[in-house]
Amino acid sequence: MQQDQEDPLYAEQVSRYLRSHPQFFEQHAHLLTEIFLPSPHGNGTISLTERQQLAQRDKIRVMESKMAQLIAYAEQNDKTSGYVHQFSVQLLASPNLDGLNNLLAQSMQDIFAVSHSQLLIWQAPSDPALAQDKLFSAVSSPFQDWVSALSLPHCGEKPASADGLVPESLQSFAFIPLSDEKQLYGVLILGTEDPDRFKADMGSLYLQRIGDLVSAAVAAHL
Repeated sequence: MQQDQEDPLYAEQVSRYLRSHPQFFEQHAHLLTEIFLPSPHGNGTISLTERQQLAQRDKIRVMESKMAQLIAYAEQNDKTSGYVHQFSVQLLASPNLDGLNNLLAQSMQDIFAVSHSQLLIWQAPSDPALAQDKLFSAVSSPFQDWVSALSLPHCGEKPASADGLVPESLQSFAFIPLSDEKQLYGVLILGTEDPDRFKADMGSLYLQRIGDLVSAAVAAHL
């Protein structure tokens, strides 16, 4: 019985045969110009050779697009890395906690174009005179517990426990936990009026590095 050429099983047999006999089209080269297929662009039919060329061109275009995207990501990462380095240099220029909030606010505005930054520390400083600094303003236990549960910086909307801590005009946030090897003792809050600046699904590598830098700057005074 003759097998229906539209039968999926028959198609699989043909496909398997061609894969196991790659020399088939070398031995029957005339078929490359005699077999016509519908054009993927809707312009009549084209030969098998032309169809293969179009497929290769499409693959090349996809690869070029992905490569351009990777280059753009690399350039952005390089730029952000430079910003973090610039921030670290400015941070090193501040030998004590006095005015650290102001330095952070200025650096975040000038380097990262972040309109609001706020440092909150709930561990007592080694120098009692610093306890009156606004860095050590009291925060609620629920907020401390929420920050303590973070394994990575939190980006997106603020938690309910942060109500009253930040200006109401801010629309998106990054909450970066601060800690040393022993314990978590504070948080750096970044905020902006742009609701798309800090998103829940954004990468947090550079935010973590900023957190490490600020943690190191603060830890020596606790």
